[in-house]
Amino acid sequence: MIAEVIINSTAKKLNRTFDYKIPKQLEDYIIIGSKVLVPFANFKTPEEAYVVGIKDKSEFKVKEIIKIEDNLTDKQIELAKWMAKEYYCNVSDCIKLMLTPGTRNKNRENRISEKKINLVYPKKEIEELEFDIETGNIKTEKQKRVLKFIIDNPGCMVSEIEMFTDCTRGVVNTLVKNGYLEIIEKRIDRDPLINKEIKKTQKLTLTNEQKKAFDKIIESIKVFKEFLLFGVTGSGKTEIYLQLIEKVISDNKTAIMLVPEISLTPQIINRFIARFGKEKIAVLHSKLSVGERHDEWNRIKDEKAKIVIGARSAIFAPLKNLGIIIIDEEHDSSYKSETTPKYQAKEVAKKIAKEENCPLILGSATPEISTYYKSEIGEIERLELTKRANKSSLPKIKIIDLKQELANGNRSMLSNELYQSIEKNIKNKEQTILFLNRRGFSTFIMCRECGYTAKCKNCNISLTYHKYEGKLKCHYCGYEEPLITTCPECNSNKIRYFGTGTQKLEQEIKKQFPEIKTIRMDIDTVTKKNSHEKILESFKNENIDILIGTQMVVKGHHFPNVTLVGAVAADSSLNIDDYRANERTFQTLTQVAGRAGRGEKEGKVIIQTYNPENFSIQCAQKQDYQKFYETEKALRQQLKYPPFCDIIVISFSSINDVKMIKLANRVYKYLKEKKELEKFNVLRPMPSPIDKIQNKYRWRIIIKGTMNKEANNVLNSCLNKIYKMNQKDIRVTIDINPNNMV
Repeated sequence: MIAEVIINSTAKKLNRTFDYKIPKQLEDYIIIGSKVLVPFANFKTPEEAYVVGIKDKSEFKVKEIIKIEDNLTDKQIELAKWMAKEYYCNVSDCIKLMLTPGTRNKNRENRISEKKINLVYPKKEIEELEFDIETGNIKTEKQKRVLKFIIDNPGCMVSEIEMFTDCTRGVVNTLVKNGYLEIIEKRIDRDPLINKEIKKTQKLTLTNEQKKAFDKIIESIKVFKEFLLFGVTGSGKTEIYLQLIEKVISDNKTAIMLVPEISLTPQIINRFIARFGKEKIAVLHSKLSVGERHDEWNRIKDEKAKIVIGARSAIFAPLKNLGIIIIDEEHDSSYKSETTPKYQAKEVAKKIAKEENCPLILGSATPEISTYYKSEIGEIERLELTKRANKSSLPKIKIIDLKQELANGNRSMLSNELYQSIEKNIKNKEQTILFLNRRGFSTFIMCRECGYTAKCKNCNISLTYHKYEGKLKCHYCGYEEPLITTCPECNSNKIRYFGTGTQKLEQEIKKQFPEIKTIRMDIDTVTKKNSHEKILESFKNENIDILIGTQMVVKGHHFPNVTLVGAVAADSSLNIDDYRANERTFQTLTQVAGRAGRGEKEGKVIIQTYNPENFSIQCAQKQDYQKFYETEKALRQQLKYPPFCDIIVISFSSINDVKMIKLANRVYKYLKEKKELEKFNVLRPMPSPIDKIQNKYRWRIIIKGTMNKEANNVLNSCLNKIYKMNQKDIRVTIDINPNNMV
């Protein structure tokens, strides 16, 4: 028997199959999906490979497989092949997403394995041990103390024996040697939910709108169908998810629930534990340790967990008998991977749901334009929730024109309206959330004398000032340097700070309201494990007056005592170089507004902007998605942007800009000559908006048109030709509808 394998390598020229003989002793164990070790080329050590096919014979003289390490399923291998073609990468890149965390590292010495501990147990019957103690067969008092402790506490660790009996490990070893005790190695699961003790809750009575949506999905529970659950903030989408999953589990099936942000996960997990208990739930996200993810993955494989909750990569969890996939906040950009493979989790989820014959639910108060368009033309069934579930009203939203504030002499970060509203909230002992989508203290620093701006030495981008660390940082490559106080160009001391970030806002709040408690939530404050959960718990339970944060505070959180939300600089997302600037502004403002007034008290939202007439801000004020959608759709139709076409970006990066530009022009010429792309608009190669990151120059080719099978084949063929040129010092990637256009 011959196995067709793909070598675990990022080299594009190795993205093909190689034939290896299956040894007789492994014929019953190797299947499509097996991870194996093979001798490859002249390498001294065996290489990892994945079996993607099995046949009777080979036309080549072949070597033998050395060892089998793990197994995937046929479906996982087929999914990896599909992804490799759709997202222009190696099959092995996609297979890695489906392997157990901690085993994806090629260096086997650094892999995570099962966690095991040594436990001490009696080797003789309890009565026999007690007899030996009483009759004096046990000679020393220390041995007697240890045996009495073990009789009362079988299965304890040696360290516990040492602590509670004041005896050394040598005493335990003597008792083991003499046949009184034995040490047994046992596997211990690393449980990320171990400290979660949450009171059980019962399902709520659904409103008429919720019940209608629930029943519609239940009708299709055993076939593939895609739904958009379009509900205003606080309309009870999560309760529908819970009851759908309850139904699926009662039918002995399993469920995947994707959430966009790690900061959302604690609240979602708490609600699910309260409804289903810890035992049925597995959690997968990047803030868990590799060991915890390893054990959670194995729990899913062993069918101990029925519900998987996690971020984007949880879509690859090895669940069997899948009954439903739910993607909450489906509009969120984090569902699209920015690294190879550059997959869109919603597209992968759709592929899996079709294979498993189960429904796919996309939930959002502000759906992506492309998703809503699909629901309009009938590709997705739309289910609407127009009212909040607890009968609370949507918050009142007021727009503040910052140009007028400046004209009135107010140069503070807080408008008079926002300042007075915060003051009132403090007096009423109600909570406030302030949203500013920029971390750090100042966006950039500049010399007022000569115009010098501090830039990253690796990237063509300004450094951001972080006051608390006293450093200038690059948010692209991580480079940092001490704050400069004298201009390196002209030696002037007229260094000034421009722009604002969450650190500066926090300082301003503490200055204007010195008596209150504040807490900040951005990437700088959530680096430690569970820090995001601690911040949210502190805000909820410790009478903290104001939560200041970036987009982490925008989505999904439920704080009944939050009655005021302030969007401090609503224009920050309007000014990005991206066709989705209006969409992201509307989504962000609508979502952040949804954090106010979710309890019994009425909510208020203040949006501060220099562009009060912008239609996305106006529609966010009225919470009018339909008007925003119609306006944005007309603009995109006119300018030929998604959903009316796809945007394909071919990116080039290299330390050698001359060779890179030459290659980009060759690729452009190749694509222009292809008949399959006649109806596509292939734009000339140009520098990327940020033309240098991590010391590498960046160019790109943008193609606009509707992706189809023929165009996909041309692009894959183009990539293969590039890699055959052996351009090792130039990195070329292809991304369809990327999140980031810079």
